[in-house]
Amino acid sequence: MSAIKTISSTPFSDQKPGTSGLRKKVTVFQREHYLENFVQSIFDSLEGFTGETLVVGGDGRYYNDVAVHTILKMAAANGFGRVLVGQSGLLSTPAASCIIRKYNAFGGIILSASHNPGGPDGDFGIKYNIGNGGPAPEKYTEAMFQRSKEINTYKILDAENIDLNAQGRYTLGDMLVEVIDPVTDYAELMEELFDFPKLKSMFRSGSFSMCFDAMHAITGPYAKQILEEQLGAPEGTVINGVPLPDFGGGHPDPNLAYAKELVETMNGISAPDFGAASDGDGDRNMVLGKRFFVTPSDSLAIMAANAHRIKGYKKGITGIARSMPTSAAADRVAERLGINSFETPTGWKFFGNLLDAGQCTLCGEESFGTGSDHVREKDGLWAVLFWMNIIAERHQSVEEIVTEHWKSYGRNVYSRHDYDAVDATVAGDIIDNLRSRFVSLMGHGFGAYCIEKADDFSYTDPIDKSVSKNQGIRILFTDGSRIIFRLSGTGTEGATVRIYLEKFEPNEALQNIDAQEALADLIDIAEELSGLKAKSGRSGPTVIT
Repeated sequence: MSAIKTISSTPFSDQKPGTSGLRKKVTVFQREHYLENFVQSIFDSLEGFTGETLVVGGDGRYYNDVAVHTILKMAAANGFGRVLVGQSGLLSTPAASCIIRKYNAFGGIILSASHNPGGPDGDFGIKYNIGNGGPAPEKYTEAMFQRSKEINTYKILDAENIDLNAQGRYTLGDMLVEVIDPVTDYAELMEELFDFPKLKSMFRSGSFSMCFDAMHAITGPYAKQILEEQLGAPEGTVINGVPLPDFGGGHPDPNLAYAKELVETMNGISAPDFGAASDGDGDRNMVLGKRFFVTPSDSLAIMAANAHRIKGYKKGITGIARSMPTSAAADRVAERLGINSFETPTGWKFFGNLLDAGQCTLCGEESFGTGSDHVREKDGLWAVLFWMNIIAERHQSVEEIVTEHWKSYGRNVYSRHDYDAVDATVAGDIIDNLRSRFVSLMGHGFGAYCIEKADDFSYTDPIDKSVSKNQGIRILFTDGSRIIFRLSGTGTEGATVRIYLEKFEPNEALQNIDAQEALADLIDIAEELSGLKAKSGRSGPTVIT
């Protein structure tokens, strides 16, 4: 009989979860008791889970297997009755949410640092998802942090590792462990939402070609099964489809800078009709046409405008929610459809209450994340299938679909400039300086632009009335243009300063202009306001999307 051991430890001061859980370098998680302390802090912050079901899995990055075995033994020692774990310890983030919801699990622990690099010198992450399948709200993560600052023991079962590579049922002490296929339940859900026969015929007819870049991350097995095996896409449609602990040495962030192979393919002379990529844990997406990039903000708006064409959404959508830095393109769709429109802080957890209450159906963030009420996470492959279904219904190219949308709704010209790994003190000073100048900036003019309002975005949840403050500096101009400054909570080194730039262009003749050219004046104003380049010593952004 395996024994439960109580291990003495000392607390760590740096285990405060960010927008998507606790993310640190692998070497930090490898410190003695570090992972165990945080897992125990999760369990100590929960109530009523004795005998209940927990879902566990991750994106397969370096240290994933070690962490899964540790969590299983700790779950057994703390009284869970059953754990559903993906084969080889693998589960995409949206699939984990799907499984939590389908099997009425108490919650789940997801191991990922999302789009951050992997490998022994890379990043690792862990987050807790509640019973609705979504990320733990702030009241949970704050309780975990407070517990982590005082914890001095943790419980773990003294047992051998179970075989995660073989599906089946195992026991750890009194707890049942079911090693399940990580793809099956998710694939079944996708077939319920989308017109698989129509997508199959599109491939069979030869009228449609695509390239999906899994970036050697978790979505590879999902994309190969759904796209190539179920829908009949030619073998090789999915590239970089084998998950690797270091993502093949790449940066698993689906954007124009890091998905280089896909971008080169889509910009080539013989480019396929459609290109897409997903990230480390499968919750983000990038959509491309032939030599044409679709911004995530436009993608959300176009998906909402075409939802009535999609099998799982033909009854209509109740509303659209977007993060504050995401462009207002989706708001224009919501207004025309006469449905709810919500602006929330960045972080998928803020959409959960709205989705649960039926106030919105689609939601999205400019950071390449879109999703719906089918799960409580953003979902990369779901978004790709949604776009494929739109193409199948409209018989148009990606570029034609986007430009027609602009003609109908106007174009919210939009871009994000990321300055990665900025010295944290410098980044903080930049934000604090902007915050201190709100009053003096009101009415200030910059050429044709005049500041109407400057503030730090605050959000009151319309469902539970919780308040989230200091969610990003907003510079709002009288013509509706915006500049947003925000520190990202997803990195593990220094600070990432993000600048979001947006202006509305109703004139059809000017809508096809390059975004950076159209936003040039706002880019200059952003530098004049913040002094970011000068203060950080950078000549320009690390990534522009």
